[in-house]
Amino acid sequence: MKEKTRKSLTKRFKVTKSGRVLRRTVGQDHLLSKKSSDKKRNLKKMVEMSAPEAKKIKKLLGV
Repeated sequence: MKEKTRKSLTKRFKVTKSGRVLRRTVGQDHLLSKKSSDKKRNLKKMVEMSAPEAKKIKKLLGV
């Protein structure tokens, strides 16, 4: 039987066409006034996950 997709993970991670797994960076929800504009801009970027973690996420996403 096929495993169900973890819906919470579909909202947190994105799998690219080439199979890489991307996630949001941490530190962009609060305490932003002390961070510089450059820092906040860089926090908006998606970050690629390491291979072992990406493998786990893909399994849970059913990819």
